[in-house]
Amino acid sequence: MGAATGALLGLAIGDALGHPTEFEEIEHVAAYCPDWRRLPLPEPALVTDDTQMTLALGRGLRTALERGPLTPLRLERPVREEFVDWWRSPANNRAPGATCLRSCWRLSKAERRWQEASDVGSKGCGANMRVAPLGLVRDLTIGQLAGPAQLQSALTHGHPTALAASELTAYTVRLLADGTPPAELPARLRQHAHANRSRYDAFWLGDLAAHAQDHSPEEFIARGWADCLFVLDRLDAALARPSVETDPCEITGEGWIAEEAFATALLCFLLLPDDPVAAVRRAAYSSGDSDSIACLTGAFAGARHGEAAWPEEWAGRIEYRDELLALGALWD
Repeated sequence: MGAATGALLGLAIGDALGHPTEFEEIEHVAAYCPDWRRLPLPEPALVTDDTQMTLALGRGLRTALERGPLTPLRLERPVREEFVDWWRSPANNRAPGATCLRSCWRLSKAERRWQEASDVGSKGCGANMRVAPLGLVRDLTIGQLAGPAQLQSALTHGHPTALAASELTAYTVRLLADGTPPAELPARLRQHAHANRSRYDAFWLGDLAAHAQDHSPEEFIARGWADCLFVLDRLDAALARPSVETDPCEITGEGWIAEEAFATALLCFLLLPDDPVAAVRRAAYSSGDSDSIACLTGAFAGARHGEAAWPEEWAGRIEYRDELLALGALWD
């Protein structure tokens, strides 16, 4: 089936589809493409920082797993190096997020602990736009995803909602790759959020919560899960009255923040669970952070349907194709 290859190609395809529409109002997009079902993949099919950072995480994760079972230090070191390399790269010219840039600059100071580099006030979607690889690595059980997913977010985005949304995103990718029916996802995700709403994982996060203003680590992390449960309420309401013709950003949020990027991407997938191409087009044809929303939608659809989900012509010319395929083959 190739769930890993499908998810990695899908996120890059969604990213490239949404790149030209990001920051654009629907009316402006409609001026050159009246029908969202016909939104073309650009030529050349260039991606944004979303795919670049996903690949950085993927490379760091691959290095960490080659060194042994995943631990906080074993994951942090290579991922930190990859994020800093991305920050320094001349290819980092795709309108990267301010939090990623600031935090990676701080991470570049070798003497600085990562908890001191993290921005605990930012819950931007840079936290979870890149997390899909963790859900694709079968060396990790589904119960082992939470800590690494939160840590990779916290290297840049340390807000508790960024942590929780990253965990939910990785968890969704894994559920889909494992064959969970899409209709079961909302209830599974809500159950997961409730079960973890007061669990602060000090093994993976260290003293990150001490850098915020909450009274306790449990209060800190509970804020994040409360935000995620709220946006899951909005998702449930949208699915109760589905409208594939409505701009998804009007329903579950514009996606600039982590929990909204997750919910709006998942909405696009769940509206069109058996049509991955239409799902990423619907996500990209939106008024908010279109590339990040479509990136995550593509990851969900690809994890569900495998690499056969994507037209060969699209997959054949997506930027970074060779590296995406290499990581996909490793994890498939």
